Amino acid sequence: MTPRTERQADFAYQAVYRYMISLINEASTDTRVKLPSLRQLAVRLNVSISTIQYAYALLEKEGRVYSVAKSGYYAWPKSINPLAWSGGDLLDRLYAAARRPGMVVLSSDEPALLGSLDETLLKLERELVRQHPSHLQPWSQPCGVWELRAALAARYTSSPTHCWHADDVYIGADLRGVLDILIEVLGLRGTTVIVESPCDWLILRLLQDAGVHIIELPWTPEGGLDRAALERLLREEAVHLVLFSSTVSLPSGVAMSVDDRLDAARLLGQYGCWLLENDTFGELGFGAPQPALREEVNPERLIVFSSFENTLGSEASYGYLLSRRMSNELQRQFLLRSFRLSSIRQRAIARLYQNGRIDQHLCTLRQQLSEQAAQMSQRLLHYLGDQVTCRMPNAGAACWLQSTRAVDMRQVFQRLLAQQVVIAPGELFSVSGLHHQNLRLSHAFRGQASLDVALAALSEALRQAQTA
Repeated sequence: MTPRTERQADFAYQAVYRYMISLINEASTDTRVKLPSLRQLAVRLNVSISTIQYAYALLEKEGRVYSVAKSGYYAWPKSINPLAWSGGDLLDRLYAAARRPGMVVLSSDEPALLGSLDETLLKLERELVRQHPSHLQPWSQPCGVWELRAALAARYTSSPTHCWHADDVYIGADLRGVLDILIEVLGLRGTTVIVESPCDWLILRLLQDAGVHIIELPWTPEGGLDRAALERLLREEAVHLVLFSSTVSLPSGVAMSVDDRLDAARLLGQYGCWLLENDTFGELGFGAPQPALREEVNPERLIVFSSFENTLGSEASYGYLLSRRMSNELQRQFLLRSFRLSSIRQRAIARLYQNGRIDQHLCTLRQQLSEQAAQMSQRLLHYLGDQVTCRMPNAGAACWLQSTRAVDMRQVFQRLLAQQVVIAPGELFSVSGLHHQNLRLSHAFRGQASLDVALAALSEALRQAQTA
């Protein structure tokens, strides 16, 4: 090629590049826009296909466009353009995307999406309003109405030594509010806390914001408790408390064996350490009921927390905790928060426990979750094959996947957003850089056709995001 020809080629490329930038800006909307094909642009601009191909490659490298196999090139939607989001918080981006209409949201773990008691709860509430209109006094019982506290105490009582009373139960506006109170009452600011890893991002964020030194304890590759690591940490670190799930740890799907539970309880007792037990998925296991960790530990150094939302639905968003100790401080903190909770709604929830309706609902919901998990497992095998490994979930509404090849999971996340699919990258479930090759994927999704398209897109995104 002569110098003149090289200059002409360079000029053609620059002109094409500028034209395509203008085209992308014109097409920038809140929905994905397909761009002209290589051949169409070559004909339109009277240049070679290789020139168009080079320009597209550069634009893709710059993050202005993305490619879809056998489909072509697309401009990033304006609202999720990676150039506009550079340096943004990943969780904020996930939440923003999940709220947008038309998105296939596979990032959550919300069992009640398969079936809730919202309608039943609201019907009971209307009946109670007609029967007891004078009871509408939400400020009169800041720790929750006695009926619901008593119902929860009875449900958690398993023996004369592991028994609870209504005064041991505290009900807050939501799980976040309850956890905020626990941070204050337990004096966690500036202390050291061990958490199972991966761990729910809400818990991690709250502990981080409180200046807690978080030590993550990952499960072993076999899905068990790393007893040696736990003992070493309890011996060498000034650990204030340990946070474990009651039966099944999510999103990992790990369930402690009998030996693991006994060893964990022994170590907590030996080092006089508090157990903060996460029971948000405690009644959503698919198999035979397993004894909870709380049954093995000293009840005087135990706090259990949970919420109704995962089992009942969005109309029952209250969080709650159980504790035998620090009653005066807990009462003071709940009073300071001035939770103005509907006493009628709390009584309606209590009625669901008393008449056995919750147990009927849970039996159906667990069966639905188990069936959905099995179907998702088959779909993952079909669409992703050996691209990921997945431990078959035995509780909850999500799968925990690990890429078998090194990938940039943030790039996977971003590519899928452009195709209106939301996943939860594994790094959200850690504060120390763990789980970068993992993702959480909901199996409680009703639109099967959309799900199939989303999984095919995930497969392609994983392939394109390989780093080695």
